Amino acid sequence: MAGQLQQAVMEQTLFHVAKQLESQLDQELHKLDNIQGDDIEQLRQRRIFEMKKQQERTQEWLEKGHGEYRELGDEKEFFKEMKGEERMVCHFYRNNWPCKVGRGAGAGMPCNAAAHAGLALYITACSAHSQCDPQA
Repeated sequence: MAGQLQQAVMEQTLFHVAKQLESQLDQELHKLDNIQGDDIEQLRQRRIFEMKKQQERTQEWLEKGHGEYRELGDEKEFFKEMKGEERMVCHFYRNNWPCKVGRGAGAGMPCNAAAHAGLALYITACSAHSQCDPQA
């Protein structure tokens, strides 16, 4: 008896959710069916604006050195480069440890750097024991 009641409540809830989704979809279709020429032009202008803004952002990233691969020498240089970066990838390595990324430190990174203009890519050697050693 309790199982049948649970089943009925679940079916009713699912039906209610499906009706709400159908109503939302119908409203969206109605809006799309009734788009006027001015509405399409507004959408087009907004999209052009968004594309220009994205292009400007990409250009800023490229000017800051994003999409390039650089090796940093020490912690001061690392923190200087890192400051103000929204996105970055950094590969830490030690000269006396084999690198898992490729042959040598970050060997696979340079070829991928240009494909990721939104990221600043850096490689840096660890000088402090605690930075690199998981045992520390």
